[in-house]
Amino acid sequence: MPELPEVEVTRRGIEPWLVGQTVRRLVVRNGSLRWPVPELAQQIAGQTICAVRRRAKYLLLDTEAGTAIVHLGMSGSLRILTRATPPAKHDHIDLELENGRVLRFNDPRRFGAWLWCQLPEQAHPLLSHLGPEPLTDAFSPAYLQQALRGKTKAIKQCLMDNAVVVGVGNIYANEALFAAGIHPQLPAAAVKPEQLLLLVTEIKAILARAIEQGGTTLKDFVNADGKPGYFAQKLLVYGRGGQPCLHCGKELSEIRLGQRSTVFCPVCQPTARKTNTSLKASKSLKTGR
Repeated sequence: MPELPEVEVTRRGIEPWLVGQTVRRLVVRNGSLRWPVPELAQQIAGQTICAVRRRAKYLLLDTEAGTAIVHLGMSGSLRILTRATPPAKHDHIDLELENGRVLRFNDPRRFGAWLWCQLPEQAHPLLSHLGPEPLTDAFSPAYLQQALRGKTKAIKQCLMDNAVVVGVGNIYANEALFAAGIHPQLPAAAVKPEQLLLLVTEIKAILARAIEQGGTTLKDFVNADGKPGYFAQKLLVYGRGGQPCLHCGKELSEIRLGQRSTVFCPVCQPTARKTNTSLKASKSLKTGR
């Protein structure tokens, strides 16, 4: 599934081709996506696109009449083509522009979405519950400490909870926890303030680096497959279970956590067992049990 950096690179790739352009029409070849495509054609035809934004993993195409909400799902991609380019298999939606270009949505697994919102987009049910963007000042160590207070769920699962922070998917949660030296199973409330400071710093740095490294793929959104893919950065733990840690040489462990593959170094990310015990002891002291 495309994660925040991939979606942000997509946004940057299509933005120059859409902003200021008037929509000629919307062509829906297959509206059976994750949710049925609503009557978008009447809403967006004739409208000028004034901004292309991202919220979490959603792309927002703003017009004066409302906002089209686009999600790439598991396998979706967007590309800019000429209107004369014949559609291929799984090309489900075309946003045709008056200048002869078309924004084409391809989604083999059809888990993506095209929706319409006339309300302020933050009030939309898909967006109203979302936490802060990880690359903004709103995502800070102080905020994260407050958001994790009292949570016994594993820190990795909390990082992947969009109500806590958006866009830190499985790949980048693995990488950030490794960089911060935090065991992924550590109860969220047991993460120390100094660890939270490092964790927030690493999340921001890793996501920013992934976006920056994706910049060289922006040309691919025109007359190509439109897929930035996962960037050529060297992943230190994700997908490397059983291989040597690139820092200490110890074999990396791989477990299932929240039904997702989780890879960590048992040396560089100390075991959560003692911390679990101390967290329970701390609760016992507070409750008198």
